[in-house]
Amino acid sequence: MKRHPLLGVLGGLGPMSTFYFCELLTAHTKARTDADHIDMLISSRASTPDRTAYILGQAGARDPLPVMREEAHRLAAAGAELLVIPCNTAHYFYDGLAKDCPVPILNIIRQTVAFLQMRGIRRCGLLATEGTVASGAYARLFAEAGIECLCPDPQEQAVVTGIIYGAVKQNLPPDFAAFLRVSQALLNRGCECLVLGCTELSLLRREGLRQPWFVDSLEVLACSTILACGKEPTGFPPEFDCLREVTV
Repeated sequence: MKRHPLLGVLGGLGPMSTFYFCELLTAHTKARTDADHIDMLISSRASTPDRTAYILGQAGARDPLPVMREEAHRLAAAGAELLVIPCNTAHYFYDGLAKDCPVPILNIIRQTVAFLQMRGIRRCGLLATEGTVASGAYARLFAEAGIECLCPDPQEQAVVTGIIYGAVKQNLPPDFAAFLRVSQALLNRGCECLVLGCTELSLLRREGLRQPWFVDSLEVLACSTILACGKEPTGFPPEFDCLREVTV
């Protein structure tokens, strides 16, 4: 009989992304009854200090790691046996969080890089927060996997940042035309695909962002989580089958 660990979702980073992730888990788990779905505990600690502000050293920015550590331990104490963090920027703090966490934490960046490596991608673009770009977390793992990672130039990054902080986080309509212009600029530089490396950008998928060159890190995490919880994924594109071979 397959082991089905109790999942802990360390969320609120941001809140809408957390619940979209849980929606993806539910929509893509093969099930006939309620009991076939993943048992999970959800923490949506929206008051966690902003990750990008701290990474960039902005004045007055507070370290979010103590809050994230508190929530991780709270979830583990409540019975969670596996944790996921549906936020890419928060993975800047992954090592500090994982070192004293009593349960394993699935890593969205490692899963996404492994997914692209298994697909034979050699050059990709990264669309993410300034914090994720500045941290180099994707760039390092892509380099280890033999994949070149290109980021938007400063003006293009300002557009991406504006969409994340000025639109999605405020529940306002994003400027799709501007986002697609930035995306096309990266494709013109030879990128084979573009990683939605911010879970706020993942929310654009619900608004019709379905071009085949986008790879959504949140969808990769959802599929990996379903597999890690001993459940059967359904409804993902065929290329997601390779995630069955990725060690979590």
